[in-house]
Amino acid sequence: MNAATPEHVDAVVVGSGFGASVSAYRLADAGRSVIVLERGRAYPPGSFARNPYEMSRAFWEPKDELFGLFDIRSFRKIEAIVSSGLGGGSLIYANVLLRKDERWFVHDSPLPGGGYENWPIGRGDLDPHYDAVEAMMNPIPNPYPDLPKSRALRDAAAAAGLEAFSPPLAVSFSPRPGAPAEQKQIIDEPPYGNIHGVPRLTCRLCGECDIGCNEGSKNTLDHNYLSAAAAKGADIRTLADVYGITPLDGGGYEVRYQQYGTEAEADGKRTREPVTIRCKELYLGAGTFGTTSLLLRNRVGLPALGRALGSRFSGNGDLLTFCFDAKTVTERGHVRVIDAAHGPVITTAIRKPDGMDEAGAGRGYYVQEAGFPEFTNWLIETAQVTSSIKRAAAVVRQIMAYRMSERNESTISAEVAGLIGQGQLTSSSLPLLGMGRDTPDGRITLADGELDVEWTTATSAAYFDAMRATMLQLTENLGGRFRDNPLWWTKRVVTVHPLGGAPMGRHVGEGVVDSWNESFGHPGLYVVDGAGMPGPVGPNPSLTIAAMADRAVEHALEKPKPRRRRAGTPVAPPPPAPEVADPVSGRGMEFTEKMRGFLALGHSDPMSGWEHGRQLAQRFMFKLTITAPDVERFVSGEDHTATAEGYVDCDLLGGELPVVRGWANLFVDAGEDTREMRYRLWFHDASGTPLTMYGFKVVRDDPGFDVWTDTSTLYITLMKGHVAPGVAGADDGSGEVVGAGMLRILPLDFARQLTTFKGAGQGGLGSIARFGAFFTKSVKDAYLKPAPQRAGAGTDTDGAGR
Repeated sequence: MNAATPEHVDAVVVGSGFGASVSAYRLADAGRSVIVLERGRAYPPGSFARNPYEMSRAFWEPKDELFGLFDIRSFRKIEAIVSSGLGGGSLIYANVLLRKDERWFVHDSPLPGGGYENWPIGRGDLDPHYDAVEAMMNPIPNPYPDLPKSRALRDAAAAAGLEAFSPPLAVSFSPRPGAPAEQKQIIDEPPYGNIHGVPRLTCRLCGECDIGCNEGSKNTLDHNYLSAAAAKGADIRTLADVYGITPLDGGGYEVRYQQYGTEAEADGKRTREPVTIRCKELYLGAGTFGTTSLLLRNRVGLPALGRALGSRFSGNGDLLTFCFDAKTVTERGHVRVIDAAHGPVITTAIRKPDGMDEAGAGRGYYVQEAGFPEFTNWLIETAQVTSSIKRAAAVVRQIMAYRMSERNESTISAEVAGLIGQGQLTSSSLPLLGMGRDTPDGRITLADGELDVEWTTATSAAYFDAMRATMLQLTENLGGRFRDNPLWWTKRVVTVHPLGGAPMGRHVGEGVVDSWNESFGHPGLYVVDGAGMPGPVGPNPSLTIAAMADRAVEHALEKPKPRRRRAGTPVAPPPPAPEVADPVSGRGMEFTEKMRGFLALGHSDPMSGWEHGRQLAQRFMFKLTITAPDVERFVSGEDHTATAEGYVDCDLLGGELPVVRGWANLFVDAGEDTREMRYRLWFHDASGTPLTMYGFKVVRDDPGFDVWTDTSTLYITLMKGHVAPGVAGADDGSGEVVGAGMLRILPLDFARQLTTFKGAGQGGLGSIARFGAFFTKSVKDAYLKPAPQRAGAGTDTDGAGR
């Protein structure tokens, strides 16, 4: 199926994380036809990277031919780790399913710089849906309470006067619900089967939850919601990267995606033709970065999106610190062994109250221990170069002493054991992970065609200071050395829980979606992932994202099922664009022109669009090579048509975008002593939507010296589609205008432009001279009008001349 023959379904679900998977299952279970589009590949048990060769390819960056699991982002003041694969974030999260605290659904909580964090829904709205998600994912507390790291955090919390608890974990510790915990046993298959067709084993406590569970012990979304959706008929497609969304006349959406080969093509390098699907409802669950990026790149096609798009970004208060070399002595007189690698990544949590719980308590947060894979113990210990060298030297000295004393000592097991060392660093260290209610005042934008995040720890300083103080106290209670994540000293944090960007709000002025996760301006378009959060969740957000999606789809299913409309009357194609004369050897010339300015969507007047775009720093520029293949034809032609090649650059539209076809008409007679320089550029935005930029310079002798202003100022309108000259409304911008603005040539750019004039063939200099004469005459005719004649001058007063 290609872009020319689109498929038709009831719903398309973009992504396969918590919100997307829940949506896909609920829709398929209701009998709707559903297609799920996941950009990453499927990961059956046993397929996650472990060795260095596999790990080097386990990252996501298609432009560099990487189609792996980990998508690592770096922004100005924050780093982020998200995933790409069937199951979304569930593939690498730490299994914790906690409900958002009832009082943390805040209303009108002031934000720095203005505005408020407001949750249009409350805990009561989500509780039935929390129940539904838990019933599907079967979370239970850690059944091994005596794990050393679990005891360590409980003891440290008790010494600090804090209460620790075991949060529910979406992990199969037993072969079937209710059975005793038992390691490495085959898990009973649910009635809906398993999408991978590979047996799963119960948890073996290896600490590999965050890098993909090769046992299949984690109750990731591919093992439950997605398998159940597939059993109900959902069509699940992997390596399908969505880039374009267009509303359809009469309702519904067209979705365009790029197919990165198939699962059978392990490298994923074979990029196929773009694919088009049409649907009645569209559910975006590609994650905070994926969904927000998709909406930002499709703003032309989705003009009614609220102005809150990109706002309310939050890292859910994530902060990572470390407790090193804990030396607490147990009751038996031994140094405590923490062994953070033994057991699920997170088993224990501490909750600090919020100001909504206790007056003056500040913003609330959670602290949890964060284990790491067992095999990394070896990497960490051998990385201690000084200690390793000392141990090796001691072993060599001992063996040499045996040889020099002529002592027969053939058993050297103790020496080899000493070479390995006691693993003190890894056995006595514990990462601490914090999360909570930081300030959701960040903003997601596009810059140079890439996603950008403006966020700072400064407005959440009190929150982070309080959390670090708690982590320091816990470390001291364990007799350890407290260490920040090195990034903290540059005022940067790492988040694994990015939220916001398309926030829920009470009205279109406050949010992108309403309290049911549906777009205010585009009915049938839903945001069902972390992007829809109006603020931080506080605890691990996965369960809340899933519950909100369950609630949104349940509400959507209560509406009458949209009817499939008949195809509309085909629209007649626009007339072909005029051709420019073929090059004539020796008569052509060209020059390069660069103009810069501002543009705003939703405006049709260039001046107001420029003013609004300037206030929002929405820059627009182009760099064009203007070519007259035959200068004589160009000069003698009525419209003085030349070709224009190059690119436009506008973050609002997706960055640098090549011009697929362009025209420049210079000094066209517009009547009333006015000439115009007209530009028409065809290009596509980042979503693939065809656009036309039409611009004009007005060359006219007004009062004052305005030659420079007239010839260096271009008034532009942005129209949807590739609008050819001669189409009604094409030349005055009254077509389907989606934006407007104004561009100027800067003096330095103009100076450079003068150096770019080139002629073609043997008559190159002559062509440039001929164009220069045409330019000079056009300017002279516009600005140096003949002086009016005196009465009677030049006439034959006696009539002899008649």
